[in-house]
Amino acid sequence: MAEALGVASSVIAVVDLSAKVISWCVRYAQDVSHAKEDKKRLAEELTRLNLASVNARNLLDGPHGSKLKASHALYLATVRSQSQLRRIESRLVGGSGQGKVSFEALKWPFKNKDLQSVIQDVRQCTEAIYSALEVDQTSILLDIDHKVALDMLPVAEGASFDSHAEEHNPTCLPNTREELLKEIDHWVDDPESKTIFWLNGMAGTGKSTISRTVARSRSKRGDLGASFFFKRGETDRGNLAKFMPTVARRLVWSTPGVATSIKNAVEADPAVADKAVREQFKKLIREPLSKATITSLSRPSVVIVVDALDECERDADIRLLLELFSSLPSPGSLRIRVFITSRPELPIRLGFSAIGDTHRDLILHKIPQVIIEHDISVFLRHELANIRNSFNTGAVDELKLPMHWPGQSNLEKLTKAAVPLFIFAATLCRFVNDSCLGSPDELLQSVLHITDTGQASKLDMTYSPVLKQQVVNRPGRERREIVESFRLIVGASVTLASPLSMRALALLLDVHVSRVTTRLSMLHSVLDVPESLDSPVRLLHLSFRDYLIDPENKETMEFWVDEKLTHGKLAKDCLRVMRGALQKNICGLSFPGMRRSAVDSQQLEKMMPSQLQYACMHWTYHQTEGDHELSDDNEIYDFLTTHFLHWLEAMSLLGRVKECLDALRSLTKWPEVCLCVLELHPC
Repeated sequence: MAEALGVASSVIAVVDLSAKVISWCVRYAQDVSHAKEDKKRLAEELTRLNLASVNARNLLDGPHGSKLKASHALYLATVRSQSQLRRIESRLVGGSGQGKVSFEALKWPFKNKDLQSVIQDVRQCTEAIYSALEVDQTSILLDIDHKVALDMLPVAEGASFDSHAEEHNPTCLPNTREELLKEIDHWVDDPESKTIFWLNGMAGTGKSTISRTVARSRSKRGDLGASFFFKRGETDRGNLAKFMPTVARRLVWSTPGVATSIKNAVEADPAVADKAVREQFKKLIREPLSKATITSLSRPSVVIVVDALDECERDADIRLLLELFSSLPSPGSLRIRVFITSRPELPIRLGFSAIGDTHRDLILHKIPQVIIEHDISVFLRHELANIRNSFNTGAVDELKLPMHWPGQSNLEKLTKAAVPLFIFAATLCRFVNDSCLGSPDELLQSVLHITDTGQASKLDMTYSPVLKQQVVNRPGRERREIVESFRLIVGASVTLASPLSMRALALLLDVHVSRVTTRLSMLHSVLDVPESLDSPVRLLHLSFRDYLIDPENKETMEFWVDEKLTHGKLAKDCLRVMRGALQKNICGLSFPGMRRSAVDSQQLEKMMPSQLQYACMHWTYHQTEGDHELSDDNEIYDFLTTHFLHWLEAMSLLGRVKECLDALRSLTKWPEVCLCVLELHPC
């Protein structure tokens, strides 16, 4: 901000100073008879400098002035010009500094040799200003040019480490994961390192926290090219549909040396983002990176962070992505590094096996236990101290927690129970800090009671305290109603194809929104429940979903969610919502061929609210994932015979019409229904 103000004031100073010095030259020309040619040459050069500064001032006042105000080059050029002009002014006024001189006594102060040097200095100042303006104007035009190209690259919202969806997720605390983070830094900086680093570990071992830490660290160092955080249950973050365009778009802004190549690829083929993933990778990632040189980059390395690859839904996509990354240019002067985290699932292990020795790996849960214990202990001590201090701030003296709370013995018990799962420690702290459920010590004791039995699994110890708190001290009938409500609302939340707000979820499930808010209000330790009814509810960790739907928990866990039954219920809900809202020309367009970009976004949101958009995009997903024996073919038949074209129109308005064919293909489990659609709506 200071430099931005400095650029503006410095340009104005050059305009004023140069005009003032030119006026002195004019007075000398009028009153001093000798050295006329010298005075003319100096005046001409000063006039050029004045024009350059006036141009700069006009541009600062123009539509792109804010970008020019951030120009360090322009700032330096104008500061240098001010200094030179003041020296000339000082000599012209005879060093009096008052600007009052008897012109009868004027004497031209410059010798011929001195004047040559002064004129040269002024000329260099002028050229420096024009050069800065040219570079910055080119940069601005390039930004505009790139923006036009970038608009053709769709983005997976929330996939980047610094996105709004990820901003509240944690990074590693100081004094934790130190050796591991050093090892990753060494891998990036070592010219002989393998291209890919695979950090794998079981659920809850802290992989995503490490990914965010690595991404943030490399971003500060200036060599983070892009990051993509997969997240199952969030449409565009659960597959490769927008992976390559998202990474390419980030590379344009973070790595200027590849920006032009990516822009050219998009201009050469505006539909490149719709091509096969292999072709997208070739045109948008591999070829631009292959053409980049160290001289075109600010640093000799470009780092791409890919988190939770196991949450990519299709096994074939996982194998393809690993194959493509392994084909990136081998180690050379430009270091391309791909940091990948995942669970050690079979498709990923097979994918890495297929690419041979192009990667190095590290198994997170096999790091020496003493190191993991230390890191979890540091985390628990830090978080529980914050909880204690926060609670004590608002508590009366007799209820305040002692400064040694929770005590060294309890801290050691919790640490041993958590190892190697950081998710246990993180969930525990969120649970203990939830004032809606009880006091911190009361909640902590309920966790310690479960850990003391020694019979529960790690995930059971992580999540059962949260679930048991839902029905504590509730009589039988009320308890059953709570469990039923939990399965309906929370079961739906963890089964959705993409997150919905509490308001939209209530409308989709056809229940009052207060029922949704009541049920979710006690689950802040496992769900990201926003204050707004219109912001999406998200899982804090996929392992909570895994725990709820695990078939092995069916007989033993009261809150077990039948995944197929829930999908089937959601499919029916989607059909109900669409039947009640879809109609011809739903947005009231003035003519059928109107471009989607011309449709008023507020009108679209009004006529197609979130629950309807969700239903249109995901009803076939829930239908195919549900229990086929319980599905109602007549319901699908009735919907398609009445609303098939309305559905296509709605998907077109959402920019998803290309997905309709795959959606219908998934319905081939009901061939008679598809046949009926083709008969009613022949191509």
